[in-house]
Amino acid sequence: MSDRSVSGACDTMSGACHVCGDVAVIGRVLDIDATDGTGTIALAEAHVTVALDLVDVRVGDDVLVHLGFAIERVSP
Repeated sequence: MSDRSVSGACDTMSGACHVCGDVAVIGRVLDIDATDGTGTIALAEAHVTVALDLVDVRVGDDVLVHLGFAIERVSP
């Protein structure tokens, strides 16, 4: 077992834990692909594709994004 990582989600070298961290960013829904349940989200630094399984959103909505999932719709 490597001493660098305890699991795929935690990095003991940097102390980062993606599962336990409270890091989420706000982005705007630009496009929705209903066939695979994903959407293109505009973040401050890039456009990313995320899963929309956990929220009911429309194009133009703002969402919190964490680990590739939109986890909550937020008010503007």
